[in-house]
This record gives sequence, structure tokens and C-alpha cells, in this order.
Amino acid sequence: AALTQPPSVSANPGQTVQITCSGSSDGSYGCNEYGWFWQKVPGSTPVTVTYYNDQRPSGIPSRFSGSQSGS
Repeated sequence: AALTQPPSVSANPGQTVQITCSGSSDGSYGCNEYGWFWQKVPGSTPVTVTYYNDQRPSGIPSRFSGSQSGS
């Protein structure tokens, strides 16, 4: 199954960010397995902000969210 994720999402500080993974979640190649996103601030190490579509690591605010479209 083909998955599509945006290469990047821009937002202002404090703005809500939702990132969508498009494609099937069935089998080994679904958004649930590969829907991971990172925040990259220039000059700093990337930080995971959402994974498995809609999960957030501890300490990541709820304004970061992920979702899946498709079957």
C-alpha cells in the first residue's frame, strides 16, 4: 500500500498542527506503523511530536496531532 505524508508543515509558535498520513493501515506498511513526525527547529535536534497517527510522546502538547485518511 502506498502512503503519503506531507514533506513538511510550517506553523507559528503556539499554533495547532495536524499532520495527515494518507493510505491503508492494513498489513505491514500502514500509517499506524509509519506515521511518525518530527519537529525540527533550526540549530536543534529533531523531536518526535506524533507517532502511530495520533499518539504523542510525554511532554508534547496536544496542539500537535496526527491523523489518517483512507482505509
